[in-house]
Amino acid sequence: MENIKILISKMTLEEKASLCSGLDFWHIKGIERLGISSIMITDGPHGLRKQEGDTAELGLENSVPATCFPTASSLAATWNRDLVYEVGQALAEECKQEKVSILLGPGANIKRSPLCGRNFEYFSEDPYLSGQIAKSHINGVQSLGIGTSLKHYAANNQEYRRMTINAVIDERALREIYLAGFEIAVKEAQPWTLMGAYNQVNGIYACEHPEQLRKILKEEWDHEGFVMTDWGAMNERVDALEAGLELEMPGPSASNDTKIVDAVKNGKLDEAVLDQAVTRILKIIAKAEETLTDDFKYDPQAHHAHARSVASEGVVLLKNNDSLLPLTKNTKVALIGEMAKTPRYQGAGSSLIQPTQIDNIYDEVVKIAGENTISYAPGYTVKGNEIDKSLIEEAVSVSKDAEIVVVCAGLPESYEAEGLDRDHMRMPESHNALIDALTKAHSKVVVVLSNGSPVEMPWLDQVKAILEGYLGGQAGAGAIADVLFGIVNPSGKLAETFPMRLEDNPSSEYFPNGPKTVEYRESIYVGYRYFSTVGEEVLFPFGHGLSYTTFEYKNLKLNQTKISDQESLEVNLKVKNAGNTSGKEIVQLYVSPVSSKVFRSKIELKGFDKVELKPGEEKEISITLDRRAFAYYNTEISDWHVESGDYKILVGSSSSDIRLEDQISIESTQKNIPIAEKDKNSTYMNISKGEEFSQADFEQLLGRPLPSNQVLENEVFTMNSPLGDMDSSFIGRQLFNMMEKQIEKLVEGDPDGATALMMKSMVKGMPLRTLLMMGGDRLNRGMLEGLLQMVNGKFFKGLSALLKAGRNK
Repeated sequence: MENIKILISKMTLEEKASLCSGLDFWHIKGIERLGISSIMITDGPHGLRKQEGDTAELGLENSVPATCFPTASSLAATWNRDLVYEVGQALAEECKQEKVSILLGPGANIKRSPLCGRNFEYFSEDPYLSGQIAKSHINGVQSLGIGTSLKHYAANNQEYRRMTINAVIDERALREIYLAGFEIAVKEAQPWTLMGAYNQVNGIYACEHPEQLRKILKEEWDHEGFVMTDWGAMNERVDALEAGLELEMPGPSASNDTKIVDAVKNGKLDEAVLDQAVTRILKIIAKAEETLTDDFKYDPQAHHAHARSVASEGVVLLKNNDSLLPLTKNTKVALIGEMAKTPRYQGAGSSLIQPTQIDNIYDEVVKIAGENTISYAPGYTVKGNEIDKSLIEEAVSVSKDAEIVVVCAGLPESYEAEGLDRDHMRMPESHNALIDALTKAHSKVVVVLSNGSPVEMPWLDQVKAILEGYLGGQAGAGAIADVLFGIVNPSGKLAETFPMRLEDNPSSEYFPNGPKTVEYRESIYVGYRYFSTVGEEVLFPFGHGLSYTTFEYKNLKLNQTKISDQESLEVNLKVKNAGNTSGKEIVQLYVSPVSSKVFRSKIELKGFDKVELKPGEEKEISITLDRRAFAYYNTEISDWHVESGDYKILVGSSSSDIRLEDQISIESTQKNIPIAEKDKNSTYMNISKGEEFSQADFEQLLGRPLPSNQVLENEVFTMNSPLGDMDSSFIGRQLFNMMEKQIEKLVEGDPDGATALMMKSMVKGMPLRTLLMMGGDRLNRGMLEGLLQMVNGKFFKGLSALLKAGRNK
């Protein structure tokens, strides 16, 4: 590509503006006369979802075959930076073959609640772990010249009304929890692009949020790439450009391009802002052009084998009483559950991959143990929630001659999908009833779970062993078989807490909220930060995961006992494999302030390492902590602050299994730093189990009154009003019905499937402005404004505007 400054000088104003919106659903525009290439973007993040056919329209289920790697929930459970880096490289190889320049992912949003329908696409409830895994994913992809798009920036933590919901978050929670993972990934991996979220953050749409986009992302974190919208997330185009969002997707967006041109011509927008945006976009196109001509072919079988190896490290052994696992090859096993033959291996939505092949648990177990020792019964139907007594009776009968019963259960795809949040943490009643019946008939029952997020386990005490398989991708079934029979020693650990029940989660009263706002009243107390602080019992703690061997921790040493906050601390310890089987252990380091003048959680993850050890082998682990490991975000000075005082250094096998402990004294160089009163909020300082956060306490923390969460009667509709709210208007109902019919056409092949459920749910929450995305070249902004007037009862005025805009197309 020619020098970018020279290229921009040759562009017309209209050409500059045109580069700020897509060519179609999956391409960035080029300019042929100037030799600027059009490059392709596709969905990820755990596989390549390259749409086949017409890229001018959305197609969720028509994509080229690609390797479906384990989803983010499984990748995070590996706690293996190197392994995730290698997955990124494999994804890049598939992008290179398909001439795709940017992969949309990874997703680094925090798992605020177990109910978020998209949790399978996100890494963790912890920002440090999330940031580290995201960084490795990005560096792996980009090492081969393919770009990534870190998403969804930011505070996109629920699916309900995600396109319009206002996330009301206090500044400390935003900085310490919801932005911190993005910060690590941006500073240490420089993703080519970031994707702005649909939602509002404290009253401003994420895609036009100057504080988050320009000040934090670009000025504080020095992001070098560009920011694009999530598909259809654009609100006010010129405001977004000024705030630091360069690219609107999908395209074309002629009316918004015209808005940019008009704003420059009338002096409302400095052309230098536009030039800066175009510069960022052209820099990425130039990077992409370097690999567009590569004639590359990947090996699907090698990638499938790689996916199996990765998935095996993401399997978490939650329970193993009496060392029931691993199984021996001559053990008579009753394999029960339809999921053994019809695997649940990925989530529904924009990340839906067309796999190159799919393994199932039954076939993979038979390959290892042979058909003679394996019996099978379905126990339930895949889509059925209702209990089928005859299927359960058959399963119990099959289990009677077995030495061990392995039940495959979990969450059907309709329970977890983009656009839909779960209503509860329960598995289908048919699955629970099956497990209950089998435990009454047999003393040795193993449960293998396939799910993207935590579930309740009413049968926990009745089963001997539990394997959490997560959504392990197309080769996940083989990985589960490998772990069941000890071919692979499980080494995964939970990247999220499994609560005893939904009500124990601190966000349960405020998730998902709506119709206008969602209040993050729990503030920084997300996941284990809450449970460890209040002493709440959990089903399985953050960081938990068993092995077929045992590990000993010893010789914890700190290189200093007293440091300033400008010095780093080196933590060393030794880990030994004290068992008879080779295995991998994840060493976790938590920091705990002994006392503080502000509210803080009891422990915070600040380092980890995964080490492989042969029987009897011992290795030394070294983890370095910098000043951020001890800092909190001080809202009085709008900066990170390390308090002088003592801090415990806790090292263990999980957040609740601390093996070694020491203490460091830190002298802060930040003298005479004021502390904001809201950082000392008494309720949050003295948080207790089961306590609700009152509106008054939360308002004190926010420093302002809460915005209204009510849809008023006779409220005037706007471009941001969801279609589902317009049922009081005849025209509004027609628009809603029109969109429903369009969605029905998109999913007519599987009207009851998870994708159909997702799309139908999304229609209700879609703001009016998103019709521009779905309408293609048949609808422009002026026509939509005319329709809006008609929806608001100004029929003839709106009709006139509609006709005029139609003539001006």
